[in-house]
Amino acid sequence: MQRLQMKNSAVSGKRISTSVSTKTGRSVQHLQIVASSKSQIGRWKGMDAGMDNSDDQEDIARGRNMVDSVFQGGQGFGGTHNAVLSSSEYLSQARRNFNNIQEGFYISPAFLDKMTIHVAKNFMNLPKIKVPLILGIWGGKGQGKTFQCSLAYKKLDIAPIVMSAGELESGNAGEPAKLIRTRYREASDIVKKGKMCSLFINDLDAGAGRMGSATQYTVNNQMVNATLMNIADNPTNVQLPGVYKNEEIPRVPIICTGNDFSTLYAPLIRDGRMEKYYWNPTREDRIGVCMGIFQEDNVSRSDVEQLVDTFPGQSIDFFGALRARVYDDKVRVFVKEIGVENLGKRLINSRDGSVNFEKPTMNLAILMQYGKFLVQEQENVKRVQLAEEYMSGAALAGKSGSSLPEAYSSR
Repeated sequence: MQRLQMKNSAVSGKRISTSVSTKTGRSVQHLQIVASSKSQIGRWKGMDAGMDNSDDQEDIARGRNMVDSVFQGGQGFGGTHNAVLSSSEYLSQARRNFNNIQEGFYISPAFLDKMTIHVAKNFMNLPKIKVPLILGIWGGKGQGKTFQCSLAYKKLDIAPIVMSAGELESGNAGEPAKLIRTRYREASDIVKKGKMCSLFINDLDAGAGRMGSATQYTVNNQMVNATLMNIADNPTNVQLPGVYKNEEIPRVPIICTGNDFSTLYAPLIRDGRMEKYYWNPTREDRIGVCMGIFQEDNVSRSDVEQLVDTFPGQSIDFFGALRARVYDDKVRVFVKEIGVENLGKRLINSRDGSVNFEKPTMNLAILMQYGKFLVQEQENVKRVQLAEEYMSGAALAGKSGSSLPEAYSSR
């Protein structure tokens, strides 16, 4: 009996020691396998933590219906296989490309040179040189500043982040300043990914300037000016409100347009922060732009030159409006054919599709005729000036009133 107990204890002891040694050996072997798998390039290495560059949201949506429906939420409900973000939320709402702009439009060499140098300098490391972050392009109304910027961006292969003057004011105090920082950081993320980008602000003076004593200077005006000044001084440390970590981001050049930068806050437009460029197209520039406007109408260069010289004081958009005005006769004939009462049925949700016209004849005589009509309408606005009449007193009809167009035409 004693021998049997000793034998059993020996056997059990052997079993215990064997099991312990087996477990220890397996754990050591497991650690060795894990270590060797980390050091080796395996088939599924791309899925390891720190190596996976795939889009988790896309993977979640892709994995739907691959497991039993008990373990996942229904379509449209919160569940493990429903993507948190939709695909449209990945796309930038402010980024714009200019692929829709056709070739053949004229870019002013001086304009392109100024934009190219400004963008290049902001992406260079120039020793002991302070490069202004903002390029302010200003000039008269309708001179094609925004369109020239679009052509230059396309030439430079840059898809900028675009802001308009309407986004520089809000019912919520501080919202436009936060939006500027957000858009700047969005452009900076594109630069971080290895592609040039820029922040483009349209009509900066209309949103942040003071147009005389009648314009109210709001908190948002003040914060927009202060935010742009701060970004110009610290272009690589732009943080969102409430975030105070020191994070260095790539520098992004800012280009803005306007009509009168003297309405802006003076410290913002000083030379260290903003480089100014006055865009006043020369005769050659005006002829080149007009050749682009009339390029599909077979108007010769000599006719364009004569047209530009006949209206020297007009802005460039005058010639675009002139070309659109030539179609008035075609539209008038179309309306007469279908009837005024049937116009809505033909133009809105019509089964016949869009209305197509044959190109009207555009020769120098017709263009001159419509050009004089446009100039006459401009003169009427200058002559009547009803606003000044109403402010100073009642504008009464009569011999000296403004309701006698025949008298003014005879003069």
